[in-house]
Amino acid sequence: MSAGAPTVAVVVVTYNSAAVLPGLLSSLDDGLRGLSWHLTVADNASADDSVAVARRMVPGCRIVQTGRNAGYAAAFNAAVRDAEPYDAVLLLNPDVRLSAGSGATLVARLGGDGAQRVGIAVPRILDEDGGVALSLRREPTVSRALGEALLGQRAGRIAGLGETVVDRDAYFRDGTVDWATGAVMLISRACLESCGPWEERFFLYSEETEFALRARDHGFLTALVADAEVVHIGGESRVSPALWSLLTVNRVRLFRMRHSRPATALFWSVVLLREASRAALGHPRSRRAVAALVRPKRLPFPPAS
Repeated sequence: MSAGAPTVAVVVVTYNSAAVLPGLLSSLDDGLRGLSWHLTVADNASADDSVAVARRMVPGCRIVQTGRNAGYAAAFNAAVRDAEPYDAVLLLNPDVRLSAGSGATLVARLGGDGAQRVGIAVPRILDEDGGVALSLRREPTVSRALGEALLGQRAGRIAGLGETVVDRDAYFRDGTVDWATGAVMLISRACLESCGPWEERFFLYSEETEFALRARDHGFLTALVADAEVVHIGGESRVSPALWSLLTVNRVRLFRMRHSRPATALFWSVVLLREASRAALGHPRSRRAVAALVRPKRLPFPPAS
């Protein structure tokens, strides 16, 4: 850890993460080279030795025990409250691996003045095979939901018709986006203090979307830093039917938080159309998602209020 450099509070949320956590922790020294940093692990009642792994590999790290599977946002908030002083918070999934110097590259992008103030910086994310993960997103709208229902991921080629940024060239140049997936996210202290904690009504999924859009409401941009690169060995391809249902329902919940009741009803209908069309083709994830959209209180997770 370097003295006199910006101080980064590294936050990792664990839940039975012992198998993947060592790879992340081993990458921190090189990944955060040139920065002063400290680690806080928020553990959601893991049944494995996630906490012991963290203590062994990063002696002196802070451990926050939530005492239950509290969800991603709640664990993140608990870690931030307990963390030592910081200039920025780096949120990392336990299955991420940082490349050398990526942390300092992200930190250098934070800040600015007026409408160009960057409050959230994200890297280019690669999957474990070296392919570029499509991690950049546009704000959810009815037209984008409809485009994806009809065209699938191809809709992202047209900004007004797709939420996912599918132009791979966009991942190799700096730019700003509405939001990005939350596997790796550097957030300035100013942004956190202005926007407040993450929304704990989302147990998992859409919490990073809600925060990035709220940050934008407060004048903070989300920026891709193309020279910062990380590997994420998990990803959406491994999402179970139960988790896909939660992801789908939370998309509607988020939309409802920011739009009128009639607009939300239209958005829900379009999302249902997408999942129902795929369920008809035999996709088990979409079958579960349709059931969850119709009866969301039956999800096997704490419901959002």
